[in-house]
Amino acid sequence: MTDRKMIKPTESELEILQLLWAHGPSTVRFVNDQLNEYREVGYTTTLKLMQIMADKGLARRNTESRTHVYSAGVSESDTQEHLLKKFLDATFRGSAMKLVMQTLGNHETSPEELDEIKALIEKMEKDNH
Repeated sequence: MTDRKMIKPTESELEILQLLWAHGPSTVRFVNDQLNEYREVGYTTTLKLMQIMADKGLARRNTESRTHVYSAGVSESDTQEHLLKKFLDATFRGSAMKLVMQTLGNHETSPEELDEIKALIEKMEKDNH
């Protein structure tokens, strides 16, 4: 993550970022159409949100053509890391173990997921020795 303080996106901004990460540079119309598949959102609301996101640095706006194209201004991994750290600190007092135990205890975990978790633990143990 960069040295500058990362801006925490709102829920609506995070929804838009998810679309930009998944689909790459997109027009406001495309983003609005995607949002409307889940809930009704007005075009001008989406436009205003994306303009605010560009002002905050969460998105970049390409104005070379008549139709403005927006792209994510922050990486998905940096954003996930930042949001997870804030969530971990606020909810589990910084304890990753408490988060994992809560998640595994309240979520049906597939055998494939368990295999991946075991492999990750083994890799982490090897890296620490």
